[in-house]
Amino acid sequence: MRGNHLVDDDLPFTVDRASGVALAAQVADGLRRAAASGALRAGDRLPSSRELANRLGVSRTVVTAAYDQLHAEGWLDGRHGSGTYLTAAPAPAGAHTDGPERVDPRAGLLDLAAGAPSIEVLDTAAWRRAWRAASDRMPLVRKDRRGEPEYREAVAEHLLRHRGLGAGSGTTVLATAGTGSAVGELAAALLRPGDVVAIEDPGYQRAAGAFRAAGARLVPVPVDAEGLRVDLLPEDARMVYCTPAHQFPLGARMPAARRVALIEFARHTGALVLEDDYDGELRYDTAPLPLLATLAPDAVVHLGTTSKILTPTLGVGWMVAEPAVTEAVLGYRELTGTSPAPAGQQVVAELARHGDLSRHLRRLRRDMPHRRALVVDELRGRGLEVRGDDAGSHVFVPLASAAQEDRAVAAARELGVHLDALERYHVGPRHTFGLCLGYAALPAADLPKAVRLAGDALSRVVQWTA
Repeated sequence: MRGNHLVDDDLPFTVDRASGVALAAQVADGLRRAAASGALRAGDRLPSSRELANRLGVSRTVVTAAYDQLHAEGWLDGRHGSGTYLTAAPAPAGAHTDGPERVDPRAGLLDLAAGAPSIEVLDTAAWRRAWRAASDRMPLVRKDRRGEPEYREAVAEHLLRHRGLGAGSGTTVLATAGTGSAVGELAAALLRPGDVVAIEDPGYQRAAGAFRAAGARLVPVPVDAEGLRVDLLPEDARMVYCTPAHQFPLGARMPAARRVALIEFARHTGALVLEDDYDGELRYDTAPLPLLATLAPDAVVHLGTTSKILTPTLGVGWMVAEPAVTEAVLGYRELTGTSPAPAGQQVVAELARHGDLSRHLRRLRRDMPHRRALVVDELRGRGLEVRGDDAGSHVFVPLASAAQEDRAVAAARELGVHLDALERYHVGPRHTFGLCLGYAALPAADLPKAVRLAGDALSRVVQWTA
């Protein structure tokens, strides 16, 4: 590093063609590591895609795909006429900071937090093939703000085949950078400061943060065993955000009668319902329920993401809505110059084109029931209550108090396990207590031990306070 940009051949990383990891992913990871180590700093100018490709001995499309991914993640910024710059980087190890160092509470622990996908069932050969095919494409002159056509077609087919939602009949598919990003775009495009938004409580904090950033007034609405309490929705709500397939984090599945009641509320009040299809692809021992978007495409925006079925590092999702909504979002993107990065979309499109995405979902659906049974049997065998086990990849264990929740987290940490406390999911005052146990991300060899230790910690706390 010299003169605030990369010079000569002094690159802080290399690529390894024999590693089995896609070259674009290696380049992106190398730049992230360089930023984390301090080899790159915020404000540094990076080489052009052509220059970096020449130095690394890879195609220009490989570097372009890596830069696109890092742009989507917020690491890079392109300045017209002056190149690409690193916009953010953590302080290097040992650097002085004005505040306390942030330590990942999961570091060194068996992590049972909810929300992470299973990587173990991913076909690495198919994954590498999709990245190679994506990186072989010529760079785009400009991005389509709707998303790559092949990606949107793949999403439409996926939703029709796996979720029963037919894009068409007045609806449009847009690519997004994920559910949180989509919520932010919808809030910015459709809401005015002070507008009321009803949101599940406890619920998804990134959605709450996106609404707050748009100036909305959040009204937290309780969740029961059937999901969002429709009878408690405020009549002046402009939007209603919910996760009906597998409520995050309590795990309830919204039954058909309550789905109909929610649609009736939306049509009566004019509210727009945002249906986050969290965990919609994973269900056990139960028949699929109709999506809200199939019941009322005029009143519902359907949101999905590849974060749970593939990996959040792709940074892609989708939105299905009527044209008035999608045109407002496209107008916002045009105004702000934002749009989802093509690289992840191209990878998903390639996976779908060869049938690898469908095969991956079948493997996932074969693997998850075994993991779920291991968790449920272990915990219920100890007399603990388990909820939300009929869908998704996490369960909820209710506890009696905040003190019990805190003690369970501390006890599990002493045993080497990270547990996910409900505290951080509340939008309003804390009123429900318990733990969320995710069972997708840990390697299968580690899961039995982690769940056994979690059961030890929970049993100890519950018996001690009984």
